[in-house]
Amino acid sequence: MSGITIANRYAKALADVMTERKESNEVFAELSRFSSLIAGHSELREVFANPVLALDRKSGVLKELVTRLKLRPTTINFLQLLLNNHRLHNLDQMVRALSRELDQRANIVSAEISTAREISDAEKEMLRDKLKTITGKEVRLTFRADPGIIGGVVTRIGSLIIDGSIKNQLSQMKQRLMTQRA
Repeated sequence: MSGITIANRYAKALADVMTERKESNEVFAELSRFSSLIAGHSELREVFANPVLALDRKSGVLKELVTRLKLRPTTINFLQLLLNNHRLHNLDQMVRALSRELDQRANIVSAEISTAREISDAEKEMLRDKLKTITGKEVRLTFRADPGIIGGVVTRIGSLIIDGSIKNQLSQMKQRLMTQRA
């Protein structure tokens, strides 16, 4: 079974618990913070990923961390479950899967918008409204400038790419001209 499949299963189960207890935002924030902590300290990553290190020693490290961070019981139980199942070193993948699961349940879709230059807030809102109409969902946007697209907009929603860039239009025009000559 792939790591993504496993992460998705954990995410669905945890999302059920978080939703039932009405603590989705808080637990997600704590897990994100804990994941960043591990990512930022190579020693912690090594402790939790090392199969030779005894589980009780890893558990002691985890207990010390959750005590210092003052995490809620749902978060602690999930981290302990991952540790017991030798998956705590995959926490970042679990957090990404949990984010996708929570977004899906909240009818939210994430989109990445690339433009040749920085765009105004009014243009951002117009894009958000257009994508909301197209998808029928709330849209979380991230923006980035990419001068290589020359102009226009490239939108990525999951695996769907809507390429309205001038670079793409020029490429398509070139292809049409080439096939007309042949």
